[in-house]
Amino acid sequence: MLEMLLPDGNVRKIEQPMTVTEFAKTISLSLGKETIGAIIDGVQVDPSHIIEKSGSIKIITSTSEEGVAIIRHSAAHIMAQAVQKLFPGTKVTIGPVIENGFFYDFDPEKPFTEEDLTKIEEEMKKIVKENYEFKRSEMSAEDAKKLFAEMGENYKVEIIDDLGVDKVSIYQQGEFVDLCRGTHIPSTGYLKAFKLMSTAGAYWRGNSDNKMLQRIYGVAFGSKKELEDYLTMLEEAERRDHRKLGKQMDLFFLDEHGPGFPFFMPKGMELMNKLQEIWRKEHKKRKYEEIRTPVMLDKELWEISGHWFNYRENMYTSEIDEKVYAIKPMNCPGSIIAYKNNLHSYKDLPLKYGEMGLVHRHEFSGALHGLMRVRAFTQDDAHVFCTKEQIEEQIIEIIDLYDKFYTLFGFDYNIELSTKPEKAIGSDEIWAVAEADLASALEKKGIKYKLNPGDGAFYGPKIDFKMRDSIGRIWQCGTIQLDFNLPARFEMSYIGADGEKHEPVMIHRAMYGSMERFIGILIEHYAGAFPTWLAPVQARILTISKEQVPFAEKLYEELQEAGIRVDIDTRDEKIGYKIREANGDQKIPVQLIIGKNEVENNEVNVRRFGSQDSQNVSVKEIVDMLLEESKVPFKN
Repeated sequence: MLEMLLPDGNVRKIEQPMTVTEFAKTISLSLGKETIGAIIDGVQVDPSHIIEKSGSIKIITSTSEEGVAIIRHSAAHIMAQAVQKLFPGTKVTIGPVIENGFFYDFDPEKPFTEEDLTKIEEEMKKIVKENYEFKRSEMSAEDAKKLFAEMGENYKVEIIDDLGVDKVSIYQQGEFVDLCRGTHIPSTGYLKAFKLMSTAGAYWRGNSDNKMLQRIYGVAFGSKKELEDYLTMLEEAERRDHRKLGKQMDLFFLDEHGPGFPFFMPKGMELMNKLQEIWRKEHKKRKYEEIRTPVMLDKELWEISGHWFNYRENMYTSEIDEKVYAIKPMNCPGSIIAYKNNLHSYKDLPLKYGEMGLVHRHEFSGALHGLMRVRAFTQDDAHVFCTKEQIEEQIIEIIDLYDKFYTLFGFDYNIELSTKPEKAIGSDEIWAVAEADLASALEKKGIKYKLNPGDGAFYGPKIDFKMRDSIGRIWQCGTIQLDFNLPARFEMSYIGADGEKHEPVMIHRAMYGSMERFIGILIEHYAGAFPTWLAPVQARILTISKEQVPFAEKLYEELQEAGIRVDIDTRDEKIGYKIREANGDQKIPVQLIIGKNEVENNEVNVRRFGSQDSQNVSVKEIVDMLLEESKVPFKN
């Protein structure tokens, strides 16, 4: 008799070994049909896996996060099968799951075209219809190498060599055989909703010294509706593309003379300055002090911090007076030097330094993407130096501040706790304490969070804020990192109540993250139609004819004097054209139209972005209205 513990705490008894699918059917026949895997004692297995001993079990269906990943992994195998059917001689390499989809890297005899993607997708549909079973088997590494060598799959042989194991698992569906750990759907017929999206070049193992392969990207979901919703979202995302809107609205641009180094135009700077203005105001309320640290510091500093050994490939360097310097990729060491410039006692803590610091990080040209992935950006960094006893209250204060800002922009968010990565500094004991402190703060706030093992910064664990925008996309901006390591490496100290030296704890935190990236996200979140309080141009004055220009210019001066971000359009163009431009291309929140009657009555005709309605109000009323709408609408 075997006893299986279910996620709800119930125990289900079975009299003899059976497959995962058979076990699911003992719960309900419908669950058996929906089962595409399971997690048994923490290990993910196929639906054909035989349960031979008692333990815990969680059935995986296509509606779960694990289930969708299994579907996408299986879709990659089906795509590879289709490719080799259509293009014999193509070699396969790796095909992992990625966010929203999957890819597979191929070594074809000739490059794939966009038309080939359509053919591959149609072949995949045929394979799905054939409903081939995914069969798992195990063999020795040597036998597997012989098998793949005979098939001409030299990449698979190399992978097996690198694994350094005695035994590997093989999956087969139809005539297609692949090296794989799994897990997979029961058969190809379980793949209901997928689409191939694009093809791109990719070096084998990401190394530019290796051969250029061809990568095919695809998406897959548990249902056709999810796929349709995703494709609709992509269409909407294209409409909102910050690169297109940034150029259209004259906010920023990128130039071939500086790839990855954005140029901000006056309207873009208005947006940048407004975000920084409210950042400074709210941080001063919480006793942050703003500092500015050098953009370039010597190699010795980066060696002490650990960046030189853990982040060197992303750093720009230069030699000055026969000494190596690096442009800062992060602000942390500069903030530490600022702390060490003075002696501190426990009465000074927590000490909070904020910095709008310009940092530079080398990114491969292929990874650059508008404002989302750049080589130079402004980080709204802050570092809190505190005692161990103050950690929890400081983390909670930061969480509350982030919540205030993210809700201001209309973002929902989830939180992830990321733990020690493979490449890290500091002992396991220090990391365990730091991770426990972050978890304690989240639990005290009653916040549900997802554990993200191995994804912490190299110097400490972190809390990441994953924001959901207006069309459902997830962005990671805010982060809180707890660091016991850098204070020790830099021999930081404060004098405690006992008169002895103690080591402070350092909390790294950035709320916007990258100002440039956050602006890119906001452009797409609002589709360029910023609320009045944030808009680079809050109001535009439009004249119907040249007779109204003096009145319009006087109104312009009055609004500017009141602190309203306003511009004026007195061109000799038809008013309909001016309105369409202000309302369409420029997305101005408030348009103030001046005609003959408005001048006579000391009024303006007010139109709102996206509306055909208008109303006449007095000049005083429009000034008061815009001043009221310029207030930052924090909810608390």
